[in-house]
Amino acid sequence: MQRILMVGKPNCGKSLLFNQLTGLRQKVANYPGITVEITRGKCDKFELVDLPGAYSLNGLTRDEVIAVDEIKRSVADDDTSMVLVVLDATRLAQSLVMGLQVQRLAFEHNKPVMFALNFIDEVKRVGESIDTDGLSKALGSPVLALSARSLDGLHEFKQSLLGMAGEPARYATNNSTPHADAAERSQELARDFGIQHDIVLKNQNRIDNFMLNNWTGGFIFIAVMFVLFQSIFTLATPLMDGVEDFIGTLAGGVGAITAEGVVHDFINDAIFGGFGSFLVFVPQIMVLTLIIGLLEDSGYLARAALMCHRPLSFFGLSGRSFIPYLSGHACAIPAIMAARTIESPHKRLITMLTIPLMSCSARLPVYALLVAVLVPANETFLGIFNMQGAAFFGLYFFGIFMALVVSQILNRFLPRDLEKTDMPFILELPTYRLPHWKPLFQRVLNSGIMFIKRAGPIIFMVSVGIWVLGYFPLNSTLQNSWLGQIGHFIEPIFTPMGLDWRYGVAILMSFLAREVFVGALGTLFGLEGADEDVAGLAERVQADGMTTEAGLGLMLFYVVALQCVATVAMLKGESGSSKLSWGLYVAYGLLAYAIAVAVNQIGGLL
Repeated sequence: MQRILMVGKPNCGKSLLFNQLTGLRQKVANYPGITVEITRGKCDKFELVDLPGAYSLNGLTRDEVIAVDEIKRSVADDDTSMVLVVLDATRLAQSLVMGLQVQRLAFEHNKPVMFALNFIDEVKRVGESIDTDGLSKALGSPVLALSARSLDGLHEFKQSLLGMAGEPARYATNNSTPHADAAERSQELARDFGIQHDIVLKNQNRIDNFMLNNWTGGFIFIAVMFVLFQSIFTLATPLMDGVEDFIGTLAGGVGAITAEGVVHDFINDAIFGGFGSFLVFVPQIMVLTLIIGLLEDSGYLARAALMCHRPLSFFGLSGRSFIPYLSGHACAIPAIMAARTIESPHKRLITMLTIPLMSCSARLPVYALLVAVLVPANETFLGIFNMQGAAFFGLYFFGIFMALVVSQILNRFLPRDLEKTDMPFILELPTYRLPHWKPLFQRVLNSGIMFIKRAGPIIFMVSVGIWVLGYFPLNSTLQNSWLGQIGHFIEPIFTPMGLDWRYGVAILMSFLAREVFVGALGTLFGLEGADEDVAGLAERVQADGMTTEAGLGLMLFYVVALQCVATVAMLKGESGSSKLSWGLYVAYGLLAYAIAVAVNQIGGLL
């Protein structure tokens, strides 16, 4: 299949245009460096290849190096029909640097080039226009104006794109004027054909004067982060209650039509008690994705990264580390990939090694369960802030705090032969924009679906395994079951944490994946009381008498422990060191255990 290469600078709307042309649902956001891997999709009879954004063919960051290497390799490939360069109409000069370099490379290999002038709707909104015919003549390649967001000009653009890709030899002639310096030439073209940049920047600068002010900026940042973590609990609560009621009703209905016995107990304890307890917390993952998506699409995240650069640099990090850190609150795997945008190899490695300390969505079910057990549901602070939401904020803050402490240690002891010189911190501030709601809601829905698909099979198998071990031998109590015997054998390890063997079994199972803890515990409590409400796991744990210090220690254990084999595999792939990734797995596990024991012992003394 012939392919069309899609290139451009970061944050030029390339990913959204890719989605519109292919019908796929690649992540879209208003922050430079979101696309950090090569994405492929079908556009009519061609394969469209979306490459990571790069500012020039002299790549600095790892994602730029990936893009540049792929461009050079693919342009020379006979299967490549043409190259599509996406330009930001509001920032023409910056976009054309990469565009001119790619055009020269494509013409060397007799491949045609088309320029897509994106964000034309924003140009029209400020009363400006761009002479696309003149720009096309000056570049020697077709230039078509469009908006991937509002769909202005998209149909005509797609027809022209497919026409050029179908007859590449017809458009491969080089009609451009040779110019040695792409940066100088881009400035000339922007001056002759671009818009007055001050018009676009005026409103943006007015907002930035407030958002990035030394006094107001910090307060706004703290307020935004606090609202984010408050929302995870408060906005998701009605949805969680609805899911819990649905599972409870479904369990009651299924239980009523099944005869007492092994099958009835399996459905009640393993399916609804284990897997059902896990499903209750999926709405929180979706709310987290929604809030982070709003921050990304609005353009605020780039400002937050800028504000965080100075404090983060004290810990050996970069302002660019902020985005992988925040992304890590959804999932560590794409966050580790997002660290490719960090110019400094030393800071990139530190960022990758500390991302697992960010409280990812897999921890949310555990946090939600334990917070519901330890913090009263209706308790508020100052009559405004929900205390359960504040507890969430505290857990997330502790993860960030631990990441910074570990970063400082790694900065002191990691070898610095990773780089000869430290790269400067350079970040383009995107234009403030309203979210593109359709892909945002698709992303939110997909986050819940993918979370269930990824964790569901593991939780189901663990729930079934625990149920079998806890149910047999028949007519025995849970204490005397096979699972009880295993649990009592390992119980001395968890006694210093203030936990009995049931929690120990759930913790061990969760080293496969953190989410397993809730399902495993749900199955265990279901085996103890099959006649009780299977959906109310928090009430069961609360009635069981978990102490505050043990519960707090357990929450902090899950903040620190690296209980995700997929994350270890990603770290191994990105760092190239199996020893480093598995060493981190063990080190975080031991550190988490030490913190949990210390909290329980000190809390008991107090």
